[in-house]
Amino acid sequence: MADPIDTELEMDAAELYQEDVYTDRRIGTIRRLTPVKSDGSPDPARPVLFAGQTQILTAGGMLPLAFEIEATSLPEAIKKFGPAAKVALDETVRELQELRRQASSQLVLPDTASTASILGPGGGKLRGR
Repeated sequence: MADPIDTELEMDAAELYQEDVYTDRRIGTIRRLTPVKSDGSPDPARPVLFAGQTQILTAGGMLPLAFEIEATSLPEAIKKFGPAAKVALDETVRELQELRRQASSQLVLPDTASTASILGPGGGKLRGR
């Protein structure tokens, strides 16, 4: 892994977007990302992007969700916000369940040196049976 101190942090002038944020102050926000050229003028050669953000209250606390919204206008993004959030929530739940499954299936092998000292000579094998 590269040393973070040596990492070059450079913006890509060909991939700039102007960001506008819309919120209903209740459910979440929609970010409209309008492509711009390096001088700040609109770049009509690239599509406008929409992204949603919300939070879901869970037993473990607030779960932030961030997701793309397939839309070409703000009214369309508003209409598609709920379904896109539901897809993001379903995917997040599946990922959390998979992480939980992986964590529970990991084998914990004791250190052989400490096992020998606990079990004594012979490693705890039953003899004479």
